[in-house]
Amino acid sequence: MNKPLPINLIDFNIGVGKGKPLTINGEKRSCPFCNVGTLTDIIDTKEDMIFLKNKYIVLEPSDQFVLIEGADCNSDMNLYTPEKMTSLISFGISHWLKLWETGKYKAVLFFKNYGPLSGGTIHHPHMQIVGLPVIDPDLMFSTDEFEGIPVATESGVEINVATRPRIGFSEINILVKKQFTASDISSPQAYETLSALAHYIQSSVTFLKDFFKRENFSYNIFFYLLDGCIRVKLLPRFATSPLYIGYSIHLKPTNLADTAEKLQTYI
Repeated sequence: MNKPLPINLIDFNIGVGKGKPLTINGEKRSCPFCNVGTLTDIIDTKEDMIFLKNKYIVLEPSDQFVLIEGADCNSDMNLYTPEKMTSLISFGISHWLKLWETGKYKAVLFFKNYGPLSGGTIHHPHMQIVGLPVIDPDLMFSTDEFEGIPVATESGVEINVATRPRIGFSEINILVKKQFTASDISSPQAYETLSALAHYIQSSVTFLKDFFKRENFSYNIFFYLLDGCIRVKLLPRFATSPLYIGYSIHLKPTNLADTAEKLQTYI
């Protein structure tokens, strides 16, 4: 008899979820992030970015937050200036690390959903941070998921194409080799590293949008802490393979070397 596999299981409040606004598929509805005057529970702002409590707490138990990336509802990371991109990543990582450092949570998630297949509901560019007090962080990822074909290294930051993908199809890993605390983020010493990280994320988003030329392209960005160092994974999103859903079989594309070579031209 098979033993039950250990998993992280958390409640999703359906009642709250049904009330969430939906604009991700181009629905002509009022965007809650464009109507800045109606926003509540704002924690911090920087330039046109806003960090605030999430109004719709669907995960129980959790503390959920939203980082609105800017005022332009139809923009995205590939369109930002390098300075804007670095400012965004620094702002987000600072608040992410601050929540980790409170000691209240077993894990703090930091991620972005973009497009109708990403799992998101709002079209306006934003990221999310979620503090989870009851979770097993050892079940969230495997260290070998960050192994890959090297593409480039700059200022202590490495980018590669994953050879052990979580789901498959051209996942990109970005590895920061230095450790940072929340208070470090604003220091001159951190700026060079964060600029390189922001550049690699922006270049990866641009590459994925060009590489997978299709309508309603979707992707996710996930941030992790591994031994105190930041890891980032970018995943293009499609209809998930039934082999993965039904049998936990991961798919590795046979063109990874070609993907790495093409990605290098975007760096």
